[in-house]
Amino acid sequence: MFRLSKPNITLLHILTILILIYSCSPKNNDYVVDVYQTSQSGDNLKLITTNPTTQTVGKSKVISLLIKSDQIFQEYVGFGASFTESSAWNLATIPETLRKRVLTSLFSPTEGAGFSLTRTHINSSDYSNNHYTYIESGDTSLSTFSINEDMKGFTGEENDQVRGIELIEPDYDIIPMIREAQSVKDADFSIIASPWSPPSWMKTGETSEMTNGTLLPQYYGLWAKYLSKFVSAYAEQGIELWGITPQNEPLHAHDARWDSNGLTPEQGRDFLRDHLGPQLVKDGHLNIDDLDAGLRVLIYDHNKSTMNNYVSATYNDLEAAKYAWGTGFHWYANSELEENNWYAEALDSLRTTWPDKGIIHTESSIDIDIKDPIGQYWRESTDYAGTFVPFDTYAYDIITDLNHGAQGYIEWCMILSNKGQPNPYDNFNSAPVLINPVTDEVIYTPLYYLLSHFSKFIRPGAHRIGVKGEEMKGIAYTAAINTDGSIALVVFNRTTEPLELKLTLKSKTHKIQMAPRALQTINFRNN
Repeated sequence: MFRLSKPNITLLHILTILILIYSCSPKNNDYVVDVYQTSQSGDNLKLITTNPTTQTVGKSKVISLLIKSDQIFQEYVGFGASFTESSAWNLATIPETLRKRVLTSLFSPTEGAGFSLTRTHINSSDYSNNHYTYIESGDTSLSTFSINEDMKGFTGEENDQVRGIELIEPDYDIIPMIREAQSVKDADFSIIASPWSPPSWMKTGETSEMTNGTLLPQYYGLWAKYLSKFVSAYAEQGIELWGITPQNEPLHAHDARWDSNGLTPEQGRDFLRDHLGPQLVKDGHLNIDDLDAGLRVLIYDHNKSTMNNYVSATYNDLEAAKYAWGTGFHWYANSELEENNWYAEALDSLRTTWPDKGIIHTESSIDIDIKDPIGQYWRESTDYAGTFVPFDTYAYDIITDLNHGAQGYIEWCMILSNKGQPNPYDNFNSAPVLINPVTDEVIYTPLYYLLSHFSKFIRPGAHRIGVKGEEMKGIAYTAAINTDGSIALVVFNRTTEPLELKLTLKSKTHKIQMAPRALQTINFRNN
């Protein structure tokens, strides 16, 4: 099977891909066509039809799309959400059989969402039970370094949000969670790891423990060794990390309410060029002759509205750029996305200015409405970023990112409580899966099904392909071809009117009915 991770595609690559696609595709254009729908009216990744009729039904507005399977763009790494201490804690509160069912629903490509790209935190994050690092204070030799914090489990006394809640599996934690996810049948996922903050004693200018401030230059080398040791320690536990970002949200030096660490573009460049990059090479994690052959370094890891300004310092420095696989970015502030056309122009600029660098969306999230955790996705909801319709915002953001060069999309916490907990920072998010840790009720939010429309049908190694169609307000779409020759077309109908999709693939036309306020994945699979 072919695996191209870089977004630039040469003529030789295209010819190779086309040969493999041809060998996997039905010779008589006889695909089996399955149509899955999630809608405001209540469909949740529902298989609504197989091999739809070619006859027009009803008087719906028609939108015609030509799927161009020979027009090949970037390779996809995957889609999914993140392993956090808070997610592991919630799984520790439910029985083992239910816990395994939740993980199967997240990671099985046949029985669940098939999440294929994930993220986790190095040291504590805004979704940990408290602040922690892997080292004792002042240890400049790193002799006390240990990732036991990610393995030791929970006492139930970490903070007021967890106190008094029964733990069914107190020994559960992030590493046991990742291992159990790996054991799900046919699970296939990669992990990007990101630090929120170095230990406080390595920083200056903090407003509280591990919050704001910046890493002291005298500790750049030590922090680089620390991060490399983390990669090695996880590998010793059977967890080979796919990528790492040098710093989560490096523009937070003064205004964060949780674990954070500021790095200017120049500081980020110098840290990667002079310390982290060489250390990862020395320890055998990073191969600068082939950035796809080992651990991948994604720089920036903050809002896409300002990513081009930040990454230019690194990418325009040849010595720094040689260590960077690509850019990671976030979507905040989400209420500003639509008015800025989802920052499509910023993505295009990133892709065309540095065409040999990869692009991954590494974080998004919304505040939870505890009283209406499902309905909030389909109506105007308000959080710190403003007012927006979450389902619409996610659908448009993902599709726009993909159509403008992104190779993957990761949501923040994959599991939280029904109250958006625990964390000690008064910052309560929603997630694909919500668990009531008292009653063991499990809620799969519309975000779970929305992400599944991509992760389940666009698998690692797939490539985006062209779709030619008329522009229609409230309609967004993207398509991909998998390594087995199957094709997934994802269409979002934001309007309140039903549609008829007239889809043409390899000279055969299919007519499909689409509900108002709905997301569909039309899966063309080999017969």
